[in-house]
Amino acid sequence: MELQEEKVQEVMVLAPKGRLDSATSPLLGGRLEVLAAQPQARLILDLGWVDFVSSAGLRVILAAAKQLRSVSGRLVVCSVQPPVQEVLDISGFTALLTIRDGRDDALGELAS
Repeated sequence: MELQEEKVQEVMVLAPKGRLDSATSPLLGGRLEVLAAQPQARLILDLGWVDFVSSAGLRVILAAAKQLRSVSGRLVVCSVQPPVQEVLDISGFTALLTIRDGRDDALGELAS
């Protein structure tokens, strides 16, 4: 898995590419943990290039969302591909996460 980072305004955008599974989720999880430790951090997780998410991938996303809430930060997930959206729906994560269609929508969500 490749992980791209970009800072847009005061928001960090992480865009993993490939599969988010037990082999690759530690890379994303480690980076999310570092970024989410900052007070009032605002992060976007762009899943536009992710075509598969396992339970290990779901765990790192949920852990980051919880960690961000504890420091008054926010996580917005965007550009979710249909196979990944199905996993989020089935697992109940759509009720736990803020999900937007694209980066612009996610940035708008964090600006409010």
